[in-house]
Amino acid sequence: MIQIHNTVTKSKENFEPLEEGKVKVYVCGPTVYDVGHLGHGRSAVAFDVVRKYLQYKGYDVIFASNYTDIDDKMINRAKEEGIAVEELANKIIPEYERDYAALGIAKPDIQPKATEYMEAIVELIKRLNEKGYTYSLDDGVYFDVSRYENYGKFSGQNLEDLQVGARVEVDENKRNPYDFALWKFKKEGEPAWPSPWGEGRPGWHIECSAMAWKVLGEKFDIHGGGLDLKFPHHECEVAQTKGVFGDDSFAKYWIHNGFIQIDNEKMSKSLGNFFTLKEIFGKYDPQVVRLMFLQTHYRNPINFSDVLLEQAKAALSRLHDFVRNLKNHTSNSNDEFEYNDEMLKIPFEKFMDNDFDTSGGFGVVFEFVKAVNTALDSGSKVDVDVILKALKEVDSVLGVIFPLKEESIPENVKKLADERIAARKNKDFEKSDDLRDKISEAGYTVEDSADGYVLKPKL
Repeated sequence: MIQIHNTVTKSKENFEPLEEGKVKVYVCGPTVYDVGHLGHGRSAVAFDVVRKYLQYKGYDVIFASNYTDIDDKMINRAKEEGIAVEELANKIIPEYERDYAALGIAKPDIQPKATEYMEAIVELIKRLNEKGYTYSLDDGVYFDVSRYENYGKFSGQNLEDLQVGARVEVDENKRNPYDFALWKFKKEGEPAWPSPWGEGRPGWHIECSAMAWKVLGEKFDIHGGGLDLKFPHHECEVAQTKGVFGDDSFAKYWIHNGFIQIDNEKMSKSLGNFFTLKEIFGKYDPQVVRLMFLQTHYRNPINFSDVLLEQAKAALSRLHDFVRNLKNHTSNSNDEFEYNDEMLKIPFEKFMDNDFDTSGGFGVVFEFVKAVNTALDSGSKVDVDVILKALKEVDSVLGVIFPLKEESIPENVKKLADERIAARKNKDFEKSDDLRDKISEAGYTVEDSADGYVLKPKL
C-alpha cells in the first residue's frame, strides 16, 4: 500500500482514495508573469512522478494544475512591458509548456486559468459573505480570519508570534494583519470583472479554491504545491473553502515539495541566486535536470550546484549507455541471466510506496543495471525484451532511463564519424581532431569501439 506524508498530520498515512480505483489531484501551478525557474521545475517534476506512480499502480487519475493569469505580479509586469495582462499570459504560458515538455512532464488533464473562473470565484465570495466571514474596506472585500477558529492550524503557525512577511499584505485598516483580500476593487488601467461589490478582480487565494472546487468538486484526494505555498496560500485556501463547504471538505491529503537552495539559502530573485529553466537547459539536457531533481526525495531541499548537475549527467549517461548496449547484445554462451521482478520492480515499488521515494527507487535501478552489466560482460545470454519491458514500466514513472526522443543519428554526423575513422587509419590525427570537434558542434560525442565508433547525443 502507498503511504503519503500528509502535511496536515505531519505523518505518513496509508493512502486510501475517496473513490476506489480513482484519484483526484490538484496542484498549484505558476503565476505566469515570467518564465519558469528551477523551483517551478522541481515542483512540476515531483508531482508528475506522483501522478505517474499512481497510474503505474493502476489508479485512474484526474490531474489538475492551474495557471494564475491575474494578480498583482501579472499587472505590474504587464505595465513594465507596456502590454495587456492577457497578452503577457499568452506570451508566458507557451514558455512553461515547452519547458515542462522538455522535462518529460505530462500535460495536466485539466489546466484551468483563473480568468476563466470568475463566476465561481464570485459565487464562493457570496457564500463566505452569507456565512459572515467577510467585510469590506475602501479597496476591497476581505476574509476575517478571526471568524475561522482554525486559522493557522493547517500550517502550524502561531499567529501571535509570527511576523507579517512579504507574502502577507500589510494594511492598517484590516481587522487583523492576516486578513486577506477576496476581491480587490478596480483601479484605473487594471483588468476588472463585475461583482455584487463592484468591479474588480479576485485575490490570489480565492482563485485556487474556486478552480479546485469547479474542476474536482467540494472534496478530492490530493492537493499539492511547493513548501513556500504552505503559508499563507494554502492556509487561506483551507480557511475559505472549509468556511463554505465545512470541515470535511477540500483535500484529504496535502503534499508539499521542498525548496531549491543555493549555498543552503532558498533560491529567490531578491538574493540574486536565481536560475531559469532555460538557462540550465542551455548547458544541460533537460533529462539531466529531471534526474537531478529525482535523486533527492521530493520533501527534502536540493542544494543546487553544477556538481550536482554533473553527477546527474554522468548517471544519465550510464543509464542510456546501458540501454544502448542491452539492445545491441548478442551471445552464444550457454550461461543465462534470468530476470524476475524481485530484481527490479518489487524493490522499486517498495521504495515508491514509501512516500514516493525516488531516491531509493534509483538505488534499485542502478543495482539492477550493475547486475545486468555483469552478465553482459561475462557474455551470458540475456532476454533483452523481458528486461527492456521491465525497465520501461519503471521508466513510465521516472522518465530518465530511456531518452525522451528516439536516438536517430543524422546522416551528416555519421559521415563525419566515418571520415574521422578513415583519418585515424591514415594517422592524420589533426584532421581526426577537427572532425571530432565538428561532431561535437552538431550535438554528438563519438567514442572509439572495437566495431569502429559509437555516436551519442550530448547531454
